[in-house]
Amino acid sequence: MRRRVATIVLGAVLGALLGASAPRSSEALCLWNCSYTKTKYPIVLAHGMAGFDSLFGVYEYWYGIPSALRDGGARVYVTKVSQFNSTEARGEQLLAQVRQILAITGARKVNLVGHSHGGLDVRYVAAVRPDLVASVTTVGSPHKGAELADFLRDNVVEGSITEGALAFFANSLGTVLGLLTGSTNPQDAVAALESLSSPGMAAFNARYPQGVPASACGEGAYTVNGVRYYSWSGTGILTNALDVSDAAMGLTSLFYDESNDGLVGRCSSHLGDVIRDNYFHNHLDEVNQVLGLTGLLESSPTAIFRAHANRLKNAGL
Repeated sequence: MRRRVATIVLGAVLGALLGASAPRSSEALCLWNCSYTKTKYPIVLAHGMAGFDSLFGVYEYWYGIPSALRDGGARVYVTKVSQFNSTEARGEQLLAQVRQILAITGARKVNLVGHSHGGLDVRYVAAVRPDLVASVTTVGSPHKGAELADFLRDNVVEGSITEGALAFFANSLGTVLGLLTGSTNPQDAVAALESLSSPGMAAFNARYPQGVPASACGEGAYTVNGVRYYSWSGTGILTNALDVSDAAMGLTSLFYDESNDGLVGRCSSHLGDVIRDNYFHNHLDEVNQVLGLTGLLESSPTAIFRAHANRLKNAGL
């Protein structure tokens, strides 16, 4: 009893001290089906490249998804790391926030969910600290590398003026996005590009192979070191005529030989238990962007995330 009281008090004190720097969460008012997404462990969301938690505290990267999960009883925390940096650097930043979440909540583990580059970050955390992680779920993440990253790496000479100019632009963008979300994490666009390239991912997978398929387009181990691994992705490109970002997805999709979501190939997205790899969603649709304008003939991203939280709940996670 004394230990539990001490844990609660410690959590309250840490919550007060960490305040603005802690990952964001909030309570939700639920009137129906209030335990559908109530997982045993908190859900931690990790954004992708050039991502954020919310701009000005208003516009969410995970548009409407945290509230949809909280409506069903889940404890949800939205993290923020460097917009552009290596997977290891971003992963260490994420790990620090996971420790904060565990201290604040008193939970023993978390359910990690990462989109795009964020899926690699959550893999890193689970690999180096599996004792803190109940499950890893990646959404549209390039586990075998991204062909667009390969194109840029092959055609932009290392150390050239062009590379320097592109890196300066990306790093400046990352700095601005960080300031708009109240963070000052370091930016390194070249390291980010290296991490997402096929050679970079091959090296990463050699160091952290958990859940990675042995075949080109198969599934990986479902459970490694007590951590459950899941993934899903889309193959839609032009999904909503009102979404101005679809044109950009259409352009970037041309760099890929396999079906893709505009930035990540279908087979490259596979990790562990592949829930589905052909939702009619593009890369931004997967996190309900932009402004929830996704394909009308496909399950909504919020419904997909809610169903997955229920899957985790039923698995005792």
